[in-house]
Amino acid sequence: MRLNGIPGTYEGLHRNIMRESSGNPLAVNNWDINAVNGTPSKGLLQVIDPTFRAYWVAGTPNDPFHPVANIVAAANYAADRYGSIDNVFGPY
Repeated sequence: MRLNGIPGTYEGLHRNIMRESSGNPLAVNNWDINAVNGTPSKGLLQVIDPTFRAYWVAGTPNDPFHPVANIVAAANYAADRYGSIDNVFGPY
């Protein structure tokens, strides 16, 4: 994340991972509005495919279930929208 200028701390990442997926890298949300619309949230930080594609970081696997790829894409999105994953205290 540092190499790509994506802000965030372990504490912010851990807090959001535990809230979003309880630490399960294969978690899929099949019940919220995103799932109803055909794009379920996936992975540790519950990223939908369009957001993953938009915020994916080159050099990581192009797989939303890959823990590192999911974390950096979600943290990149959170940085763009909220300034940092550290500023996210609820679903995003």
